[in-house]
Amino acid sequence: MIAPMPWYAPTEAVVPPVRRPVAGVFRALVALAAITGIAIDLYVGSPLRVLSYFTIQSNVLVAVVFTLSARQAWQGRRPLPPVVTGGTLLFISITGLVYHLILANDASSFSMTGDAATAVSGWRTLSNDLLHTVTPIGAVLNWLLLTTPGTLQLRHAARWMLYPLAYLGFALLRGALMASGSTARYTYPFLDVDAHGYPGVLANAVFFGLAFYALAALLVGLDRIRPAPPPRGPKTGFRLRALVR
Repeated sequence: MIAPMPWYAPTEAVVPPVRRPVAGVFRALVALAAITGIAIDLYVGSPLRVLSYFTIQSNVLVAVVFTLSARQAWQGRRPLPPVVTGGTLLFISITGLVYHLILANDASSFSMTGDAATAVSGWRTLSNDLLHTVTPIGAVLNWLLLTTPGTLQLRHAARWMLYPLAYLGFALLRGALMASGSTARYTYPFLDVDAHGYPGVLANAVFFGLAFYALAALLVGLDRIRPAPPPRGPKTGFRLRALVR
């Protein structure tokens, strides 16, 4: 006896996957920028020290996620989950904003521009620009121009905060295990226990944590009202409706 066929056909059987080469190429270039910046820093600096920075870790995430997203777009496959792509956007946005508004701002009390230990020149100037400026801008442009709006959810924001919280614990533990007076014992000035004490560092962490959550909520809100990018791919003359199950 022949089994009855389902009354509906999968979407893929009716409409072939739509490849998005522009999105694929753009995301590959953003991933390449992150990889290049990371590789330069690893070459000119101590790998263990370099990998301890939030900047490097967030760019590693960009390199991985954007490489996978480039492949998905190029092959016409389903996009990565919004909780992954949205988190990547948030973390690399944090990297760019904290650097330009605080660390590279002479008016900030946490400025690192006058710190000889963190001064950049030569190849480090290129990596600095790639990691703090090019990849954050690329991630934002990809989100605005090449992704479907309305996919981010407010519940994602709480999950995204787990990484900054984990990084705080890592940075404090790393500093506690290193000898007093070690170069770059604490990765960022606002996490420097020697300068601010644990109460001061925790106060800074609360401030930044609230700011990061506000940024996450802002991204979710903007994602719901931003216009959709122009449609791509061949028109079929009809529209498939989602199945009701």
